[in-house]
This record gives sequence, structure tokens and C-alpha cells, in this order.
Amino acid sequence: MNKKALDVLEYKKIIALLKEEAGSAMTREIISQLLPYTDIRVISEELRSTTEAVDLIVRKGPLPTGGIHDILSGVEFARKGGTLTMKQLLQIQYNVSIAGRVISFSKGSDLPPMPLLHSMIELLVAMPRLGEKIDRCILSEDEMSDNASPELHRIRRAIARQNDAIKNKLNQILGSQDNRTYLQDAIVTMRDGRYVIPVKQEHRGRFPGIVHDQSKAGATLFIEPQVIVNLNNELRELEMAEEAEIAKILKELSEAVAEHYHHIKNNQELLLQLDFIMAKGKLSRRMEGEEPSVNLDGVLDIKMGRHPLIPSEKVVPINVSVGENYRTLVITGPNTGGKTVTLKTVGLLSMMAQSGLHIPASSQSKIPVYSDIFADIGDEQSIEQSLSTFSSHMKNIVRIVEEADSSCLVLVDELGAGTDPTEGAALAISILETLYKQGATTVATTHYNEIKKYALSTEGVENASMEFNVETLSPTYRLSIGIPGKSNAFEISRKLGLSDALIDRASQLIEGGDIEFEDVIEAIEKDKKQAEAERDEAIAINIAMKKKQEELDKQMAALEKKKEKIIADAREEAREMLRDAKETAGQVQKELRELSKLESMGERNRRFDKSRRKLREKEEKYAERIIRQVNSNPVSASDIRVGDRVKVLSLDQNGEV
Repeated sequence: MNKKALDVLEYKKIIALLKEEAGSAMTREIISQLLPYTDIRVISEELRSTTEAVDLIVRKGPLPTGGIHDILSGVEFARKGGTLTMKQLLQIQYNVSIAGRVISFSKGSDLPPMPLLHSMIELLVAMPRLGEKIDRCILSEDEMSDNASPELHRIRRAIARQNDAIKNKLNQILGSQDNRTYLQDAIVTMRDGRYVIPVKQEHRGRFPGIVHDQSKAGATLFIEPQVIVNLNNELRELEMAEEAEIAKILKELSEAVAEHYHHIKNNQELLLQLDFIMAKGKLSRRMEGEEPSVNLDGVLDIKMGRHPLIPSEKVVPINVSVGENYRTLVITGPNTGGKTVTLKTVGLLSMMAQSGLHIPASSQSKIPVYSDIFADIGDEQSIEQSLSTFSSHMKNIVRIVEEADSSCLVLVDELGAGTDPTEGAALAISILETLYKQGATTVATTHYNEIKKYALSTEGVENASMEFNVETLSPTYRLSIGIPGKSNAFEISRKLGLSDALIDRASQLIEGGDIEFEDVIEAIEKDKKQAEAERDEAIAINIAMKKKQEELDKQMAALEKKKEKIIADAREEAREMLRDAKETAGQVQKELRELSKLESMGERNRRFDKSRRKLREKEEKYAERIIRQVNSNPVSASDIRVGDRVKVLSLDQNGEV
């Protein structure tokens, strides 16, 4: 993508914001090289990874990828047999621990779906033993732990004892009353790693030993007394043994690092990618961005788009579409009305989306994949080249016309301005026609009525305007697609106090056709506002009706559910009643059969009355819960004969008399 467009649209400022969210210097270096992609598969995957990062940050927070060190050169050196420094080993240990923390972080149950991130995290290799070993051995960049090895621990204890022995011997010398007059100071110092005492020059002979140094004036000699020379020699030998043991431990640690060369190298690359993705997610949250859909159809449809570099409390969202029913969009309106900001918003959001970044716009927005974006925006006057504003713009336009094709987006501010209006308008129309024939998607701003008329009468070209409030003399910064903008010069002048006579005379000087055209625009604007108001009202009514319908559907569903429950309960109750009634009827029938076997009439009557009471009790029990069947045409007792088959309605049972 050409550098001029990147500079004009301030893409580098977006990169700077993204770098602020990175967790390491290496990630910031990667971000510095980021440019818009042109492969839709790459763009889609990068956008998806940003969305997964946002989901993760919202749900649980970002991955702990901050502070990664560049350790590849050190690991490569260890692989070739080199010995690493304590600082290098600590950096490797830190990267190993970060990989472990990322792996642990990703195993939580409260994570959102994130297949891309998981596929990368699964490739990380935890090396806890290596990390623990380095951590146990090394305390800082220049200090090794006593516990790094048993031998080092033994040597350091011996060094401590030897130091104590030397100090005790020297303190005896310094503390002697006889020696005080010969010494410059009663202190022990070090010279060349050996303990010495300060002796006055004139008393050199009193202290046999090795002179290691003298003061600048020569009055003091720093002598290692002969009595501690052997002790110092032994101390030096112990210190050399300590250095050798430390070197041995560093060599062993370096060999352990070399064994994990591939894992450490791959981990660093993966952690950098993850940190980069987290930076994209953090920037999206900061900008309140959303993932747009990308396409190869050339359709750009930005909904509620906000320029990412304008403070959120000042920016006005815009809706811009081009590339579907028309490929050229001509934006008109007053100065300071937001035309240039609209151009920059379209270009910058397209670049951001193609870089895999979320854009501050609705998720319903569509961004096509452009092979290149050209922009001619702002004051191009060049003092060095002695070119006028018009000449500088034309020089840029020439290059754009030569290079733009069907996969390109062209953004031109004030097309044809800076020269004679008639010639400038004609030239602008010719340029727009050429770009259209070459298949480029073009968004241009202008003041010329001729270009507005051209857009009205040409297929594939559409007008748009930045709204302006004449009453308050202030722009609304809202883009209205479908109608050209009215200049409002006369209305603004009248509001500012210019006399009606001057304005009337100016109107007379303008060609009648231009006045009629402005009147037509005004009428269109009025009709459109009325249509928009009616549309908004219809939308509101439709939304209210849908809401009401949803409420009714919910009520119907609840009633249906309640009905099903009542029916189920009733069926269960009916089954219970039927079981109970059958059981009672069976008992009564059994008792009636037993009556026929009794010879005593009194006992028969007593049991018969008992059975009737049982039936009556059941009848009363279910009287309120069942609807009893009634024979509307009862049978006369005289018509009933022994042996007849009948149905007793109160029992709902068939029987024989």
C-alpha cells in the first residue's frame, strides 16, 4: 500500500496506539512493521484473532504475555556449546515462566470459545524443571545462590571461615598498643583482592610483608603482613575454586538450555504472536471497536463509523456506503462541515480492517479488500518545488489515475479546486469518469454545482452531503447519501448580517439555472427529511408492534404451558379417582356376593347398609370434583326384570339385575 496514503490518513498514529498496548519491546518492533494485508483469508483470520482476544479480555483478562525477552541469540550460542551469563539465563527462565503462566491461564473453565488462540497456546511447551533449576541456582544478574551445588556451598563456607581468620589476625595487629604509632589508621582495607593495613612510610621496616600500594603523597604504604600472606593465598585459592565452580554450574545450565533449544525458540515466537494479538484486543477495547465483515465484492458499508483519532466525546458517527449500486460517491457541503474527516474515516477504517484491527463502528459494517488506497487530501503546496496547491494536487492525481484499478479505493478532497471554477469542474468530471471506467471505487468532495449535476444524471455515481444547520451556523457532521448539499452561502451571509439588497443582487448575478438547481436541492432536502421522519415513525411503530407481538407470543406460550399442566394434573387426578372407585366397587361386589351366603336376614341387612354407606361416602368425596352423568329419561322400576343388563350411572359400571 502506497506510503503517501498511509501518511495522509495518519495510519502511523494507529500503529503508535497499538504499540502502547504491547507487552514487550519485540512486540512493538513487530507492530512497527505492520501494514494492511491484501489476502482476504489472512485478514479474516487476523480479525478473528482480535475478536477472540477481546472476548478473553472481557471474560477473564488478557493473557500474561508481558515482558518477553529476546533470547534467541543466547539460546543459539548455548546450542553451539557456549556458556551463558547469569543475565541471559535469567531472561530464559523468565520466558519459560511466562509460557507456563499462559498455559495455566488457558486451562480455566471460565474462558470463552477461542479456537485460534487455543491452537497457538497448545503449541507452547512448559519446561518447569529447566525454569526451576535456573531459578534455584541464580539470584540476580551477578549473583549465584549458595544452593546452586553442594560444592559451591562448601567452598563459600570455607571462604567465610578464611575471611574471619584473616580479619582476626589483622585485628590483633591493629589492636596492639605497640603498633598504633606505626599505623596511619587502625583499619583493614583490600588491594588486588588481598587484605592489607595502612603503614606509615617511615615505619616500613616494622612490618615485614608485601607492599601492594601507596597513597598519592607516598606517606602511607598498604602492606600485606607476612603473617597473613599464607592465609591470603589460601583465600585466593578458595576464591578461584568458587569461580571455577560457578563456571561449571553456568556450563551445566547452558547445556540444559541447549537441550530445549527448539522448544524455547518456538515458545518465543508463539508468545510474541500472542502478545501482538492481546495488543490488538486491548486497542479494540480502548476504541470500543467491532469486527467488520470483509468481502471481495468491493462493497464498503460503514455504519456508525467514528474517526479513531478524534476524542469520543467530540466525534460524530457517520454512515457511508459505496461500491454496491454505485462506485463513485460525491460529497458536498460547507467548509468545516466534516467532508475531509469523512474521507479520512473511510480510508483509515479500511486500512485498520485490512490490518486485522477492529474498527470503531458497528459490527454490521462491511469493508472490501483493496489492493491499494490512494488519497489526495489536504494542502499540497510545495515551496521547495515551487508548485502551487493546484499543481501539487494535479501531480498526485496524475499518479492516481495511472495506477488505480478495480481493486483500489481513491479518496480525493476538493476535486478540481484551486483553478478556474469552470475548468476545474470540467476537469474534475473527466477525472471521475476515467476512474469509474477503470473500475476504481472513488469518494470525492467538491463545491461545484456541475459535479453535483453530473452525479445526479450519471449511473454509478451518487451524491451525498454533509448536513449544516443554518439557524445555528454550525455543521452537524452527519452524512446524508442520496442528495447533493446546498451551498447555503446566501443564508449564512444573511444570518451574519449581510443586507438583503446585496444578497438579492448576488442572486440576480447567478445564472437562473443554478438558482433553480439550488431550489431543487432545498426541496429534495425538505422532502427527504419529511420522508426520514415518516420512516422513523414507521420503524418505531413496527418495533412497538413487534414488541407487542413478542409479549403476546410469550403470554400464549405461558397459557399453553399452563393448560398442558392443568390437563396433565386433571388426567392424573382422574386416574386416581378411577382407581379408588374401582377398588371400592370391587370391595362392594365382593361383599354382595358374600351376602348371598348368609342365612341370617339381619346380618345381611347390616352388611348391605355398610356397603351402601361406602358407596355414599365415595360419592360425596368426589361430588365436587366430577361431573355426574344423569339419565334425562330414567327407566321405570316396573320395566326392569331380573336378568336385565343395566348401567348404574352413579357408579359408571355395567351390571346384571
